[in-house]
Amino acid sequence: MRLKYLLLALTGLMIAAAPAAAVEQCRFIQGKAEREACYKRQEDELAARRKPEPTRDTRRLESLQQMRQDDEAVYRTIHGICRGC
Repeated sequence: MRLKYLLLALTGLMIAAAPAAAVEQCRFIQGKAEREACYKRQEDELAARRKPEPTRDTRRLESLQQMRQDDEAVYRTIHGICRGC
């Protein structure tokens, strides 16, 4: 029974430590260009995580704008077909 809890705890620690290990790996890269590229990737990943999710209103506005564009395209097509109907 204790062995199960110990294994579960070790698994949890390994999962929690994985992101920290990814952050630490850049400093051990010998080549300067490769190391800087590694730091740049990490910076981009961090910025992506910090970027807030679009709000519901923003998504709704974007979908309405897309619908208006689609409607305008349909109206132009109909107008081109039906001149003087």
